[in-house]
Amino acid sequence: ARCNVRSRYASPMADEGTGSHLTYYEARRPGPPPAPPLVGIVHADVAIVGGGLAGLSAALQLAQGGYRVRLLEAGAVGSGASGRNGGQVLPGTAASQRKLISLIGPADARRVWDCTLEGVQMLRQRIAKYAIDCDWQPGHLHVADKPRHVAELQEWQRELQQDYGYDSTSLVGPEELAALVASPRYIHALYDRAAGHIDPLAYTRGLARAARGAGALIHEYSRVLAYEATGATSASLRTEQGIVRCEHLLLAGNALLGALAPPLARKLLGIGTYMLATERLDEERAATLVRNGASVSDMNWVLDYFRLSPDHRLLFGGRVSYSGLKPDAGTKQLRARMLRVFPQLAATRIEHGWGGWLDITMNRAPHFGRLAPNIWFLQGFSGHGLALTGIAGALAADAIAGSSERFDVFARIPQRDFPGGPWLRQPALAAAMLWYRLRDLL
Repeated sequence: ARCNVRSRYASPMADEGTGSHLTYYEARRPGPPPAPPLVGIVHADVAIVGGGLAGLSAALQLAQGGYRVRLLEAGAVGSGASGRNGGQVLPGTAASQRKLISLIGPADARRVWDCTLEGVQMLRQRIAKYAIDCDWQPGHLHVADKPRHVAELQEWQRELQQDYGYDSTSLVGPEELAALVASPRYIHALYDRAAGHIDPLAYTRGLARAARGAGALIHEYSRVLAYEATGATSASLRTEQGIVRCEHLLLAGNALLGALAPPLARKLLGIGTYMLATERLDEERAATLVRNGASVSDMNWVLDYFRLSPDHRLLFGGRVSYSGLKPDAGTKQLRARMLRVFPQLAATRIEHGWGGWLDITMNRAPHFGRLAPNIWFLQGFSGHGLALTGIAGALAADAIAGSSERFDVFARIPQRDFPGGPWLRQPALAAAMLWYRLRDLL
């Protein structure tokens, strides 16, 4: 999902004058009472760090398989990336299929693609099976605002159809697009009818309920301070109030793991990014913005993405910060971007603004693997994780249960450390990304 952000802070962020300091998702659906934190010394077959979609997906499948599972989340379930993102459910990864072919060859690249399709299907199946009220809406538009993007869309559709047998897309010309999206910016689009969008926080909470129902024990507000492999088949982790001793450990905290796992932190960089929600619009007026109800994202490096909510608001995301500092969550610049897309919303109030962290890898491909024979990790979804996280958790659960073939396809994707070390890698990335931003503008 675009803007797959994960906040490092307990409180969602909002700019002065934007109204609620809750994310739109939190304000619309108040959460359940928090699960009790970990206290004392406990034992489990599998301990999971991270209460986002990857960790919850693994917890659900492992618990259904009869494993004793303990999941530890530093805040509330869904308070990070999984519950704060743009809600777009898309196949593929943030790295193109061509990039994956260059990294792992065409056969494994095809296996990755097939897994991402399964991730979309899994999400929809879980919504139905567990009666998760998260506003599934089909359809996604990749929109072009430059002639070179039109050629890219045409080639992309050809590649998907001919090389992968994916026939769920159709090209949308200028006249049809103008009737679908009421914006002067866009000149062409690729519509994907198998993709869609949801309320990501509602889905994450629903997956947590399903995992609990299967027998997984979830502990919120239980930040893991340290972990270690205590043997080839044993590990332990420690929080402020408790210890878990386990046979297998899965790290699924992404950018928020930080100093907990330095070898993983070197492969990731946190980028601040932002979203806003407008006031509630008249239903007819809202419908004119995106007439087919699809989610929309453009093709720029620093992209804009948006969709309509069930209560007729525009949810709009974009902007990035490479400073490594806390996102200021100011919505003024993001609102300016929104008005470049929809100038007709100039008099519309912004009621919610929030920000968080997008975790990216150098090649923008996901990073899965092992730190020890019984310590596994999932990270690096690079802003494209709403569907991918679910299948990632399932693959990790399979691997823990002894079937690691598909997990190992992802583990074979080579990953490089970000250059510059902890002090210089953020400025180095900022300089590099400036080139891409200038390319977008020019």
